[in-house]
Amino acid sequence: MTIKVGEVISVSGIKVTLRIDEDSSRETMFFNGEKYKGVSIREFLSIQRGFRNIVCIVEGEYLDESRVDTVDGKVSYIRKVDARPIGYFENNKFFEGIKFLPMIKDPAALLPEGDIVAIFSRGVQSDFVIGKMLKEDIPISLPWHKLFNSHMGIFGNTGSGKSNTLTKIFTVLFEKKSAVMVGKSKFIFLDFNGEYTGNQFVDAAQKTIMNLVSLNDPVDQFPLSDSEFWDADTFSILFQATPNTQKPFLSRLVTGRRRFLDRPNSLHNYVKSIFRKIFSAASPKAETLELALRIAALIGSQPLAALLSTVNYNRQTASFFIAPRSYFGADGATYDEHLLPLVNAIDLGQLDSFDELILRAHLQLCRDLIAGYVQFEYIQPLLKRIEASLTNLRKVLTVENAPAEERLLTVISMRRCHSDVKKILPLLIAKHFYNAHKRDAENPPTRTIHLVIDEAHNILSQQSAREHESWRDYRLDLFEEIIKEGRKFGVFLTVSSQRPADISPTVISQLHNFFIHRLVNDRDLFLINNTISTLDNVSKGMIPTLGRGACVVTGTAFDIPMVLQINMLERERQPDSEDVDLQRIWANDQ
Repeated sequence: MTIKVGEVISVSGIKVTLRIDEDSSRETMFFNGEKYKGVSIREFLSIQRGFRNIVCIVEGEYLDESRVDTVDGKVSYIRKVDARPIGYFENNKFFEGIKFLPMIKDPAALLPEGDIVAIFSRGVQSDFVIGKMLKEDIPISLPWHKLFNSHMGIFGNTGSGKSNTLTKIFTVLFEKKSAVMVGKSKFIFLDFNGEYTGNQFVDAAQKTIMNLVSLNDPVDQFPLSDSEFWDADTFSILFQATPNTQKPFLSRLVTGRRRFLDRPNSLHNYVKSIFRKIFSAASPKAETLELALRIAALIGSQPLAALLSTVNYNRQTASFFIAPRSYFGADGATYDEHLLPLVNAIDLGQLDSFDELILRAHLQLCRDLIAGYVQFEYIQPLLKRIEASLTNLRKVLTVENAPAEERLLTVISMRRCHSDVKKILPLLIAKHFYNAHKRDAENPPTRTIHLVIDEAHNILSQQSAREHESWRDYRLDLFEEIIKEGRKFGVFLTVSSQRPADISPTVISQLHNFFIHRLVNDRDLFLINNTISTLDNVSKGMIPTLGRGACVVTGTAFDIPMVLQINMLERERQPDSEDVDLQRIWANDQ
């Protein structure tokens, strides 16, 4: 038995109009011990058609003033509602989609709470609950196996509860599944604002927190393998190399290092070879003396630097000489007498990979100048950019081949990094995890990586005018490849942002499931309206007026959109993103 509230009076396509009884508008009703919600917008009705119950969602309500009823001498207008079928119950099981349509005179009834839960939790036998339905106040279990097997987007303006939703989703996941995920999945959080470095998500034993700092003294450093660091394409992008001259220069640098890497003392022999070429060349280049002085400073050889400071260049004879007028010749005798002992005494044992890169760049330029491959003024700006960039990068990166400790969750905080470092690090980190996982992935995948990017507009925007176009395109190409091809390798992306309209359209279009909090900007709303096909008009209209913590949930994991009020986490588990308490700050302590 159910509560009958009206009947169908019109069916036009998939638009159903019902005549509703006067007393059906009560907020809550009880019948046979079950709770029912009265008829209102976004509520659900059941229309009986034969042995099936067609489920409709109410989308509009109005009075038909052309038709009136007279009851006990009182005139009342006919109340009508417009509804849209979304599925049907058959054998006490809900099926999504329009397969059956009602007919005129079919009776309409309210749905009990149990049936509403069945609509939104169809086939989900779990307790993965992050909130309640906003209107019905019913806890809904989400299909976790469909959510985390997809790319997700969490969007909302500042203060809308977006960070709490992100934290709640993964906190509940780890609470329910962490015991079976260890060794099978890894979760990487890119945290631009340091919101997740506390007690969020999991216990400390399962969590690695990396505080990357470039603004002052370094704290932690992200490990890159030797092959990841010594990559010509990465260098070209990091240092904004021009394609015609500087990019080939970097390719020669990397190729030359790789060719002689297995030979003992290869770098020291390279330095000795370049110094001999500089000062024994038939037609030496004046610029190589400046480079030689810089090389001596890089390797920390004070005696060599002091002696080189006494070397001069005679432009008339195009040759180097050392006082008193002792010229360097092609026979190498003057070089052997004055410089060779100091070059042989060079100690390169203290060089790290960053110093080695700067050193090899200067050595490569010397070699190319002597061979006539390049002009000094075309490559010299690249060397300046390399040194400037590595000043900050060496604070947050380390080059080592030892495997890092494997934990379920790694949070990488970039709160205290320069803005240019925040652009570079996500690229290097994403490449590090994605390429390694892709290389070792089985078919079908038996392990997964879940990359979570909070404030994703920082790195996935196409609008930034503060960076080189080729660098922006390279970074977007990588993340677009991850979101387009990652699923087949078991790599899944979750992006969270205040401004979805600033994120690459390719990234947005490949997301499968969405948690949309309040958005008021026209560009953001236009994007949502034109990108997410699973949203209905009523849900779209609610987005600008959603309260704190409320969000529209939709996507491939859900049969129909729903509006959830996400549960707040305990204070110690919440992200560090709360609003500033001016009342406390400005309190009069006197």
